[in-house]
Amino acid sequence: MTTLDEPVQVEEEQQPISGLALVPRGPQGQKPADYRSDQEVRWCPGCGDYIILSTVQAMLPTLGLQKENLVFVSGIGCSSRFPYYLDTYGMHSIHGRAPAIATGLAVARPDLSVWVITGDGDALSIGGNHLIHALRRNVNITVLLFNNRVYGLTKGQYSPTSNQGMVTKSSPLGAPDAPFNPVSLALGAEASFVARALDSDREGLADVLRQAAEHRGASLVEIYQNCPIFNDGAFDVLKQPGSDRHLVRLVPGSPVGLGELDDQGRHSHLVVREGGALRVVARDEADPAQVLVHDPADPDPTTAFALSRLSTQDLSHVVTGVFRAVSRPAYDDDVRRQGEDASKASPPDLEDLIFDGDVWSVPSHRGASA
Repeated sequence: MTTLDEPVQVEEEQQPISGLALVPRGPQGQKPADYRSDQEVRWCPGCGDYIILSTVQAMLPTLGLQKENLVFVSGIGCSSRFPYYLDTYGMHSIHGRAPAIATGLAVARPDLSVWVITGDGDALSIGGNHLIHALRRNVNITVLLFNNRVYGLTKGQYSPTSNQGMVTKSSPLGAPDAPFNPVSLALGAEASFVARALDSDREGLADVLRQAAEHRGASLVEIYQNCPIFNDGAFDVLKQPGSDRHLVRLVPGSPVGLGELDDQGRHSHLVVREGGALRVVARDEADPAQVLVHDPADPDPTTAFALSRLSTQDLSHVVTGVFRAVSRPAYDDDVRRQGEDASKASPPDLEDLIFDGDVWSVPSHRGASA
């Protein structure tokens, strides 16, 4: 584990990185502590945001970027305090509108690595439209969606990811809504990079965050994050001994499985295809021809979407890792290219522009009474 004062060396062969190719490189030997601001970190004791912040601060030096070219944009919510605690540029913006502001930054400044910090309420309620269109457009931004399945900052109302029937201050008889699956939503919006991680899994979270940053295009990482005040223990089943029977950890090129490993490193249960659906079966019941081998680079999102539906709201099965990582043109690259092409063209004659297309004359009515 990297400490806050341990220098991080960046290997030369890792550069340039396609998703960060236009971002200026920083000095060697950056430390996680270099990304710690002078602001006092203030979340509730036990909040999962602390470990996410620590993991991000430890991961950023490995990207090898100039700190001045990193920007974190947040909306409104507990997670949105994040930019204060990083020694980078940042903006605490408007409720749900962080993806829109980040889009403008990405288009105007290709030399920036642009991040969005948001929560399940901020991103999926008031900010839902902004999020899905940023993903659809494939803007070169990295979205970290902290999901604690409740509104924390506004004191415990149910959110778009709360379990149906959850009793909160705004749902004393139980939440009537069917919850969103953020990974399914992102895949449905054709995001080119989609992943999920746990706040307590520092190694897995750091690996996913680095891949998301290096990806060129829209990246969304859903992070299961505990709220100790209003939804404490929501993800405890994934953090206790025996959690392997619930967790499906995606590894590219490997069979998709879960459960305890045998002495040959094989899972006790595997994910198989049955028709157009996926199902979890015991290893000795699995048809080898039907066992799913993970391929996040598959251009067809159908299998990735099916994997996202394998995750259950009651956490009996939860899929983590990178669901999808495909290459397609980034919106901001295309917008800048259009501007460059337009600037090279000869400017049209003003009179030709005025009289181009459908025009008509308005006759004079001299002498008409007012």
